[in-house]
Amino acid sequence: MPATAKAAKGRAAAAPAGTPTAQSILEEIRPLGREPYKKVLLNHGVREPVYGVKIEDLKKVKKRVGTDYRLALDLFDTGVYDAMYLAGMVADDAKMTKDDLRRWAKTANSPPLFEYTVAPVAAGSSHGRELALEWIESKDQDVAGAGWATLGGLVATKDDAELDLKEIKGLLGRVVRTIHHQPDRARYAMNGFVIAVGAYVKSLTGDAMVAAKRIGTVTVDMGNTACKVPGAAAYIAKVKQRGTIGKKRKTIKC
Repeated sequence: MPATAKAAKGRAAAAPAGTPTAQSILEEIRPLGREPYKKVLLNHGVREPVYGVKIEDLKKVKKRVGTDYRLALDLFDTGVYDAMYLAGMVADDAKMTKDDLRRWAKTANSPPLFEYTVAPVAAGSSHGRELALEWIESKDQDVAGAGWATLGGLVATKDDAELDLKEIKGLLGRVVRTIHHQPDRARYAMNGFVIAVGAYVKSLTGDAMVAAKRIGTVTVDMGNTACKVPGAAAYIAKVKQRGTIGKKRKTIKC
C-alpha cells in the first residue's frame, strides 16, 4: 500500500463514528462502478485502479458530504481514480496549500485528473496563477496541460480587474508561437486557454480570435475516443453569437 494511502487509512481510523472517510466512501462507490463506463474512462487515458462510477453518482456523494478539505486529501491519496476525481469535487479550494496542489500534480496519473481535478481546484485556490506559470514550464505534458487548464480556469472565473491582462495577452502570443510544437495534452489545453480568453475576457476577445485564426487547426491524438479538438475561432464566434462573451463562471469544476 502506498505511503499516502496508508496515511489516509490511518486518519480514517481516527475519525469519529459516522463521519465520512475515504475508506467508507470507497466501500460506498465501488458497487456503483459500471464496466461499460469504465471502458470509456480507460479509453480516455484513465489508469487502474478505477471502478467506473459515473459523475452523476459521484455528485450525489458530493452533495451529501459537502466541502471537506481533509476528506479531499484522503480521497486523492487512495489512488483510486473515481475517489481521486471526487476529491476535486469536495475539495475546499481556499484551504488548499501550494504543497497540496503540487503533490496532486505529482501524483495524478491520468489526463482527466490533471485537467478536471487538479486544474479546477488550483484555479479556485489562492495559488492558481503562481502554480499555473510554474506548471506550463514542465516537460511533463500532463503537468503542462494542467498549467494551461488552470490559466483557462482563472480567466473563466476571476473578475477582469483581478487578472493581469498584459500577461494574458503575452501568453496568447506564446501559444501562437509554440502550440504546434507541444505534446498532445499540452497542445489540447493551450487551445482551451485561447478559447477561455476569447469567451471570458471581453477586452481580449479580439486578441484571442486573432490568435485562434493564426493557430488554425489543432490536431491531438485523442486515443480510442470520438472526442475532437474544438476549433478555437469557431467556438469563440459561437459564444459571441449567444451574447455571453465575458460572462464569468463560479467554478470550472464539473
